[in-house]
Amino acid sequence: MFESVGSLAAGPWIYAVVTLSVLLDVFLPVLPSGVLVITAGTAAAAGSGAASAATGRVPHGVPDLLALVLLAAAASVLGDLVAYRLAWRGGERLDRAIARSRRLTTAQERLGGALARGGGALVVLARFAPAGRSVVSFCAGAAHRRARDFLPWSALAGLSWAAYSVALGYFGARWLGATWLATAVSLAALFGAGAAAGFLMRRQPVS
Repeated sequence: MFESVGSLAAGPWIYAVVTLSVLLDVFLPVLPSGVLVITAGTAAAAGSGAASAATGRVPHGVPDLLALVLLAAAASVLGDLVAYRLAWRGGERLDRAIARSRRLTTAQERLGGALARGGGALVVLARFAPAGRSVVSFCAGAAHRRARDFLPWSALAGLSWAAYSVALGYFGARWLGATWLATAVSLAALFGAGAAAGFLMRRQPVS
C-alpha cells in the first residue's frame, strides 16, 4: 500500500507541488493543499518506517517532515501577504464588493476588532476554516490594517496549520499503517478542525 500512497508524494517535486498549492489556495480555496500536505506526511511516515525496518536509513525520495512544515507555512504566509497587498490596493471596486457581502462585512468588522485589541486568534482560526484564510487576508488588506498587526498572526496561523496537517498524515500512517484508511481518517480530522474553526469564528462577537 505504501507504493500506492507513496507514489503520490515521493521525490523532491512534492515540495514544489505542496508549496505552489498552499500559496495559491488563498485565491482558489478549492485547491487540495491540505490533502497534499497530509499525503506527503503519510508518505514520510511509511517511507521512514520501511527504511528503518530494512536498512536503518531513510531513502532520498521520502519527504522530510521539517521541510514540509516549513515550506507549507512559508507558502501560507506568502499567499496571505499577496492577497493582503492586492486587497490594500483594490480601491473602491473591492470596497463595494465587500460592502455588498454581509459575510465579508462581518468578517472585516470582527478582524478589525481582534487586531485592534492586540489579539489575532481569529486569523489563526480562519486558517483552518474553509475559505477563512481568503476572507481574512483580503479583508485585512481592504481595511488597511497594519502589516505588523496582521502578518505575525498569519505566520502563527500558517505554522500551526502546516504542523497540524503534516502531523495528521505522519501519525495517522504510524498508527493505522500507510493505507487509504489512515489518509481518510487524517483528512476527516483536518475537516473536523475546519468545521470547529468555522463554528468558533461565527461565535466571535463583532466589535
